Amino acid sequence: MSTRYAGPLAVAIAVMLAGCSSLPPAISAPTPPPALRPSAALGGAAPERLPSLAIDAMRQRDYPGSDLIIERTLSPGTNYQQYVASYLSDGLKINALLTVPNGAKPASGWPVIIFNHGYIPPTVYRTTERYIAYVDAFARNGYIVFKPDYRGFGSSQGTPISAYGSPNDTVDVLNAVTTMQRYANADPNRIGMWGHSMGGNITLRALVIDPRIKVAVIWAGVNATYKDLLENWHPTGGDRPPPSFSGGWPHTFTDSFGTPEQNPGFWDSISPMAYLGDITAPIQLHHGTGDTEVPLQFSQTLANDLQAAGKPVELYTYAGADHNISQGFSQAMARSVAFFDRHLKG
Repeated sequence: MSTRYAGPLAVAIAVMLAGCSSLPPAISAPTPPPALRPSAALGGAAPERLPSLAIDAMRQRDYPGSDLIIERTLSPGTNYQQYVASYLSDGLKINALLTVPNGAKPASGWPVIIFNHGYIPPTVYRTTERYIAYVDAFARNGYIVFKPDYRGFGSSQGTPISAYGSPNDTVDVLNAVTTMQRYANADPNRIGMWGHSMGGNITLRALVIDPRIKVAVIWAGVNATYKDLLENWHPTGGDRPPPSFSGGWPHTFTDSFGTPEQNPGFWDSISPMAYLGDITAPIQLHHGTGDTEVPLQFSQTLANDLQAAGKPVELYTYAGADHNISQGFSQAMARSVAFFDRHLKG
């Protein structure tokens, strides 16, 4: 029998389509995460036989996180302090960008946004580069923002492996959730997640695994069935796979388990798209109609599937906007902040 999360949000669904449309204090005592519960997969295969990327396998493992270490103090923002920090994930030191609001901390701690960046070649990625305006917008509005680098990115330890073929990046993110729950400035019960592109895929995978995440916003997320990822995702209109498919995992998986048509049970077992019914967090989606990197259809299909599963979802599209939604950035960010405010501060 399948075991499901108890008590999903009973919130009305609204699918909205819009055209153009000083160092932080010491670490607090750890707050243990809730149990991550498995459900049926691979026809009832024994847990030890599940592939490590399978949703059920990821639900059964631990995400202990660690104490947060401040590695370097950066120049402050308009109303927040900023640091390079580190934590442990699978025994590896993972760097992250940390922002902490100025002023009196709320009694329960500041709400947190775990910020999941998109694919950037690991060797050129830097903790303090890219997404500067995005992080600033959330930080200025009273959020701790924690942007993990993922293993092997920049100076983080470990070997980078594609998030679509390995659980590692999601493991790093879920250990980041626990690390924030242990952090004295943070409210352990008010943690949301934001993801862009590949980070949107990591965000959706995290949502079907871990009910500690209370709300999520995804921009131009790579969220689709593996059949669509393998057959219908060709950035910039070419016929070559995206660079984030590196490592040869598609061939390894198809050689070992067959194609999605030959073995749909395996491919469903590793796909968050097959577990949308277990999501307990409201989701807001944003996508530009001029995006040549990730098809708009991915977000549209995800919104429809979430609606069909009875989950709260909003979808906003931006006419002519690119993969970063540069042409609609202010509007998209205002909607994102308001969504987090509603579900983490309201």
